Amino acid sequence: MTGDVVRAHRGTSAEEMMRWLVEYDISGLPVVDGDDKVLGVVSATDLEPVRRRIASNAAPDAGVLMSAPARTVRADDSVVRAARLMSASGVERLPVVDEEARLVGMVTRRDVLQIFARPDSAIRDEVMDEIVVRALWLSPQSVEVSVHDGLVTIAGNLESSGQVAVAIRMVRQVDGVTAVVSRLTCRREAPYQRPV
Repeated sequence: MTGDVVRAHRGTSAEEMMRWLVEYDISGLPVVDGDDKVLGVVSATDLEPVRRRIASNAAPDAGVLMSAPARTVRADDSVVRAARLMSASGVERLPVVDEEARLVGMVTRRDVLQIFARPDSAIRDEVMDEIVVRALWLSPQSVEVSVHDGLVTIAGNLESSGQVAVAIRMVRQVDGVTAVVSRLTCRREAPYQRPV
């Protein structure tokens, strides 16, 4: 996600937005209200037909040009969710909002692709180093991890079913992981805890 986002307001002129696209080398920008809540998005494609009208001062502003309502993601949403929303909506960028729908950043298709283009070897190294050894305190020889096109297969015999669940959840959160196949077993089930 990019945190320092160029943003427009309803009254921002098409001419100014076109200048920003060139100046900041971006392909679109969010339109926000006075509280930074996202109202819509204006893309380079939205601005293309306006170029000819600017000379006659008949160009509309951001409030007219924006696609609304804006499709957004929350800062704590997964990259996979953002990628799926982009694909389903046919958009190149998504505003990232906080719990009050205020703009905190932008995520682009390029951002998403960089994560999914992560080499399998880097994913495997992170799973082994950060999760198996540092988080779960396991010997690297006790767990086998293989990665192919972002699909992580993890096998081994852990202490408890709770440890297995934690391992799987942590692996799913590693950047570049598209899915997890668990071949983990456990020596004992986690004790049942009665709901409080």
